Amino acid sequence: MQYEFGFIGVGNMGGALAEQVSKALPKGKVAVCDLDDKKTAAFREKYGDAVLSLDAIPSSCRFLVLGVKPQVLPGLLDKIASLVPPSTVVVSMAAGISIAAIEKTFAKNPIIRIMPNTPCAVGRGLILYAKNACVSDDALDAFLSGFAGAGALCPLAEDKIDAASAVSGCGPAFAYLFVEALADAGVECGLTRADAQKFAALMLEGSAKMVLETGRHPGELKDAVCSPGGTTIAGVRTLEEGGFRSAAMNAVRAAYQRTLELKK
Repeated sequence: MQYEFGFIGVGNMGGALAEQVSKALPKGKVAVCDLDDKKTAAFREKYGDAVLSLDAIPSSCRFLVLGVKPQVLPGLLDKIASLVPPSTVVVSMAAGISIAAIEKTFAKNPIIRIMPNTPCAVGRGLILYAKNACVSDDALDAFLSGFAGAGALCPLAEDKIDAASAVSGCGPAFAYLFVEALADAGVECGLTRADAQKFAALMLEGSAKMVLETGRHPGELKDAVCSPGGTTIAGVRTLEEGGFRSAAMNAVRAAYQRTLELKK
């Protein structure tokens, strides 16, 4: 194949992944395709990526990444079905569309299903992935190497991806709301907007790192911050009175249920 990775669709998510892969691979190893000429032109100018037509890109890449929305994917598969060689690894990021559904079009192809999140744009994302039996060890290693710059890659049984995505895929929006709320409160207490937002974001980043690097339960880490009769426990009580944890759980549950609805 002339190119290692080809991306059909370089919008917000597909574009973020294409950028990280372009940074990781030697120049000339990535090709892109999109209906928006401005997006593809920007990629060619920034990374030297090739811009190919929808007719040309399926047969030119070892990995063909389908970065289109779920409602667009069935029509795209129909258009490219006869153009994709059996050896091409098809990578889909369409929420709610299973590997089995894609295999109806590409029965002989290696297929990897991924669910990335938006922090991939800054190299701190999470990419959940599952694969079919046709994906070789060499192909998986090449896929993991190409996407490594986007963040952490975690294998997961496909029947768990929808639930996990409700946490990792939707979660950034919930986190941004939390950061915004903390920053608003900081402004109310006299901080500048810039400082309040910076402090809230750095706090969240550091707290997440504590969970990951210590392996301690979040409740235990929370207790370590709460001195008897102190300021933090007063704030925790206020969050509990407002149903903070219940609201967070309900948000994830609602996102998961919506995913199930979209699959019907």
